[in-house]
Amino acid sequence: MNTPYAELGGEAGIRRLVQRFYTLMDTLPEAWEVRQMHPEDLSGSEEKLFKYLTGWLGGPPLYEQEFGHPRLRARHLPFTIASVERDQWLMCMKLAFDECIPESPLRTKLWTAIEGLADHMRNRTDPT
Repeated sequence: MNTPYAELGGEAGIRRLVQRFYTLMDTLPEAWEVRQMHPEDLSGSEEKLFKYLTGWLGGPPLYEQEFGHPRLRARHLPFTIASVERDQWLMCMKLAFDECIPESPLRTKLWTAIEGLADHMRNRTDPT
């Protein structure tokens, strides 16, 4: 079966995307708020996102094997995620997508899903 995981280059493709995402988050001043939600050493966060995306895209269920069901919204409740944090996260992911995933119907479909997922993570109302 041809999965998005396979179409994106398997482990190497997903690692490249995730590494680029975290490099952008760590270096772009425009991502300051979302960066502050993460530990100084991003390697653990990077590995978790790699494992999650691997399974989400149809590869081995690495995240679930190690941590159980993702329950993403519940796992993110301790963090303040409003539109600013969502938008900064999406900005970094969009730039990583632009660099790591060629234009295709698959990329469009995945981006739509990523946007919905990021919006679902919002757990605070925007300040007035």
